[in-house]
Amino acid sequence: MTSASTEPVNARLDYLDAVRAFALLLGVVFHAAMSFLPVFIGWAVMDVSTSPLVSGFALVSHSFRMELFFLIAGYFSHMTFHRNGARSFVLSRVLRIGIPFVIGWFALRPLLVSGWVMGGQSLRGQVDILAGLAAGYGSLASLPAGLFVGTHLWFLYYLLLITAIILAARAVLGLWPALARSFTRQADAVMQWVVNRAPGWIVLLIPTTICLWWMDGWGMDTPDKSLAPDLPVLAVYTGFFVFGWLLHRQPALMDRFARLSAWRVVALVALIALTLVLAKFQLQPAHPRFGLFRAIFVFGYAGMMWGLVAVTIGLFRRFLDRPSPGVRYVADGSYWLYLVHLPLVVWLQVAVAEWPLHWAIKLPFIAIVTVVVALLAYDLFVRSTFIGRVLNGRRRPRQFSRAAGQGATLHDTGGFLR
Repeated sequence: MTSASTEPVNARLDYLDAVRAFALLLGVVFHAAMSFLPVFIGWAVMDVSTSPLVSGFALVSHSFRMELFFLIAGYFSHMTFHRNGARSFVLSRVLRIGIPFVIGWFALRPLLVSGWVMGGQSLRGQVDILAGLAAGYGSLASLPAGLFVGTHLWFLYYLLLITAIILAARAVLGLWPALARSFTRQADAVMQWVVNRAPGWIVLLIPTTICLWWMDGWGMDTPDKSLAPDLPVLAVYTGFFVFGWLLHRQPALMDRFARLSAWRVVALVALIALTLVLAKFQLQPAHPRFGLFRAIFVFGYAGMMWGLVAVTIGLFRRFLDRPSPGVRYVADGSYWLYLVHLPLVVWLQVAVAEWPLHWAIKLPFIAIVTVVVALLAYDLFVRSTFIGRVLNGRRRPRQFSRAAGQGATLHDTGGFLR
């Protein structure tokens, strides 16, 4: 199966660097918002200041941030596979995804458990950090029960699963070269029709809607409870990954997929409004039209999901498709940032939960402090070390202290998505 891409192999797509950084940074803000929801959802702590506006933000941001991430992952994976070959590609996935998943789980899960313990303590007005840490590390004694379950690193596990599915499918098709060539021609033709024709969006929305219908909740489930794949979730993320993979086969299609137009924006705003209005019925299962409202909701949610992914890429393509040392730096550090952010977020949420301040002050405070601390740690302890080599493919010189003053330029392409 050959690639149809004509993109220069050494090209760095600046706007996709920005999209990658945005998707992961949005995850930081999303998690920072969880303690400000007006309904307790089992999060580590519930702040004294909450708002339904946070619920709306959480609903909308959760509908597309990981889908955007998996689409970009598929796009860059196709690029890397056909640039470096299958063997190098597999090795890079093990090194940049598998190792961080395993080591990250053992390093971060005790810290997350400690955050949940301290969150419970804060409800009683007493937080014991040492006791929380002891409980967190003590949770490792229950292994192997719950192994690799219960952290935000599930996205790496699903990225490994999807990569394995793609490689297995390629290997099977490779047994019959004529069939493989026919399949790829048909796949390219379908992509052209889907992206270039308005009815093609139905091909995207219908299977997405069906998968959403089988979720436990309204919207995308978070598959962090078991190593057994959540099939509807896996299907959605595989779909976005494959879509990104096929987009890179025909890079010109990105122009159409991410095209900005008035009707797209209007339709997207309408879909967002529809899902926000219907979301309240999730808590009313006795409502006589509960099933109807859910069906409309999941279809609107699917449209919102795909629309936000396309419009986000379009916005970044229009306004950030140029070299930017700052954007490239954040993009290079975004993988590390996302890996380590959740314990920082939860600890800060516990620390400020009882402060008599408005949520609109505390939420940005948590997000900004988390990003600054994580990026500082990245520059001091990761970027120029073997950890940076594992995460980004090579070591890079520290830039944090001099990037603003000297305008450091980063020329190479990196990151675990490539």
